[in-house]
Amino acid sequence: MQSLIIPMESYLKRRHTFAQHMQAGIAIIPTAPERIRNRDAHYPYRFDSYFYYLSGFTEPEAVLVIVAKTDQAPERHILFCRAKDKEREIWDGYRYGPEAAKETFLLDETYPINRLDDIIPTLLSNQPIIYTMLGHDSAWDQRIMQWLNQVREQVRTGIMAPEKINDCRGILDEMRLIKSDQELDVMQQAANISVQAHRNAMQMTKPGQYEYQIEAELLYTFNRHGARSPAYTSIVAGGSNACVLHYVENNAVLKSGDLLLIDAGCELQGYASDITRTFPINGKFSSVQKDIYQLVLNAQAAAIAQVKPDNRWDEPHQAALKILAQGFIDLGLCQGNLDSVLESEDYKRFYMHRTGHWLGMDVHDAGQYKQQGEWRRFQPGMVLTVEPGCYIRADENVAEHFWNIGIRIEDDVIVTENGNQLLTATAPKTIVDIEELMQ
Repeated sequence: MQSLIIPMESYLKRRHTFAQHMQAGIAIIPTAPERIRNRDAHYPYRFDSYFYYLSGFTEPEAVLVIVAKTDQAPERHILFCRAKDKEREIWDGYRYGPEAAKETFLLDETYPINRLDDIIPTLLSNQPIIYTMLGHDSAWDQRIMQWLNQVREQVRTGIMAPEKINDCRGILDEMRLIKSDQELDVMQQAANISVQAHRNAMQMTKPGQYEYQIEAELLYTFNRHGARSPAYTSIVAGGSNACVLHYVENNAVLKSGDLLLIDAGCELQGYASDITRTFPINGKFSSVQKDIYQLVLNAQAAAIAQVKPDNRWDEPHQAALKILAQGFIDLGLCQGNLDSVLESEDYKRFYMHRTGHWLGMDVHDAGQYKQQGEWRRFQPGMVLTVEPGCYIRADENVAEHFWNIGIRIEDDVIVTENGNQLLTATAPKTIVDIEELMQ
């Protein structure tokens, strides 16, 4: 499968938009550091999402600088990156180096990363504001302060130091919240790969297998279609393990009569997908499993119907919550009427999380959920998950035939001009479709 590539002109446009939002000052945005796994072996490298969103640059040891336009000087886009090193390329592979990076990534200036401490204080001189990832990393904060203090030491020469340090993520979060058509195309392709992985997992699941064998099928499908990593650690949870929301051990035997909950999605070109499906390990839902499953499915349908422009973020959650709470009452899991169960939050014994989150470059993507104390309104181009669930642990206060049923159903949803569109619509989720596929 050919992966879609977002053109460099899009990253250039993002930098320009960001600089316009800055109005004045300088932004200094580092990528993520490499992390040691053990001894001298590293974890697979993954760039910082904010840095990549503005640059498209995937190598470690890099810093992006954006200087806002003034009456005296034009806007500037500057990258510090690793120097070209033929010897290191023998060991670690190709690196751009400043010269090739400047041309490839449409930058105004590029420098070796070892010149960062020399050049940044000069760039900070006479700038009113510094924009950076404030509070993200204490070592980075300290480095910013060291540069700032170097400029302050020159005050008697007539050089002015920045008076403010602002967190650049406030601007970038709002930018990242609305996806472009190009971003949505990549997210659709990531979703398609993840859908295929879930379909394959359903078809290969049999009693007696281990959870990690199903996880292996997911990872194989991701990689086979060009998505080299999951967007997050896959949850493959059989039976009672499905009642642990962030279960990742994935090492238990799958038993006939239990359900298997899989929460897994790939990352493609820096963008995440996020799907959860729950299905019977032996291919047939029991009567009680059908009742709980259909309840969750109905709650998800009610929530998705509320994803449309001008509705508030909380409306899908409230729609799902009412369906679930009434279902818990009807099944005898909760006592009282709907209003009393909602007010007492008795439903939280079986449904304790929110119904979704933003989705994009991060699986729990950037963007505020409230504005000025009010749940924010949906706008076209936003992407979110809708994922109600029900988790019934073994408890003496619950009828035994409900024990160890954990169900979550999750899809990725785009807010469109006229309503919504599911990126993950082709992943089977009705009882009939799941049972037919597993046969």
